[in-house]
Amino acid sequence: MTRSVFIGATAAAAMLAGAGYAAEGDTLADVTGRDQLICGVNAGLVGFASPDANGNWTGFDIAVCKAIAAAVLSDPAKVKYVPTTGQTRFTALASGEVDVLARNSTWTFSRDTDLTLDFAGINYYDGQGFMVPRSLGVSSAKELDGATICVQTGTTTELNLADYFNANNMSYQPVNIDSNAEGEQQYMAGACDAYTTDASGLAATRAAFASPSDHIILPEIISKEPLGPVVRHGDNNWGDIVRWTLYALIAAEEYGVTSANIEELASNSENPEVQRLLGTTGDLGAMIGLDAEWAKRAIKAGGNYGEIFAKTIGEETPIGLARGLNAQWTQGGLMYAMPFR
Repeated sequence: MTRSVFIGATAAAAMLAGAGYAAEGDTLADVTGRDQLICGVNAGLVGFASPDANGNWTGFDIAVCKAIAAAVLSDPAKVKYVPTTGQTRFTALASGEVDVLARNSTWTFSRDTDLTLDFAGINYYDGQGFMVPRSLGVSSAKELDGATICVQTGTTTELNLADYFNANNMSYQPVNIDSNAEGEQQYMAGACDAYTTDASGLAATRAAFASPSDHIILPEIISKEPLGPVVRHGDNNWGDIVRWTLYALIAAEEYGVTSANIEELASNSENPEVQRLLGTTGDLGAMIGLDAEWAKRAIKAGGNYGEIFAKTIGEETPIGLARGLNAQWTQGGLMYAMPFR
């Protein structure tokens, strides 16, 4: 008990030190001063964040980093990507190693409060699932009693897994892994019967296999996993910039602003919301320390939310994800940008 209390106190102190950094710091000034955004990302998850052979990063979460850089620095290329694991990501943010975390991280009560971090919004509504080899002959997660399961440490996945098996009076043997890459290796080597993580992550992992059809994602979704970018608590203006950059991408899709027509709409749109969004009227940029065209640049960096989704993880990509809950609120989904006014 004494040792546990000591370890808990040490971890809390480390996070409080990070909170002090945020309260005293000015991330916008840091970013503009170095002329570069430092973005904490997944160490490698195809479709969301992964480098090619030349070290060029692409993916759904990478697009968020590029949009922020475009809004703040007028150049989506001015980003340094720092790979993080499930265990290191929040420490990297709290310590100031990265300016923002765009790494498929779940918004939870404890992370929002105990870690003194702020989630700037949700860019993907997800849920935890299970993937198994087709040869295992399993069609439901409720058939996994006694199975060995690969699970990433330092994630919400661990507790969700324990809760689900306890609720269904089943047992399992965890195979702990530190990253998706390790999970893929262990799973493919047969070290575990099943791999569990966010369903989107399972789809991305399966897409990278030599024979994706040899593996199935079971139908059960056992949790809510609202994923989104994270900033340090206490630096409110920087939080506003990240939050409203994300909302700009979502709002652009709702109002039909695309990478192809954005210049035309900036000049000719009669929609007051579009005019304010693109900086044609109003002074929204000045309210967060940016110029009038910050949102316009963010949208041009990779397109609106729908464009980004379609070309990185959508149904026409190897990942093959349907919009589902991530459709616009006008289309039966949960994507809903706050008003630009």
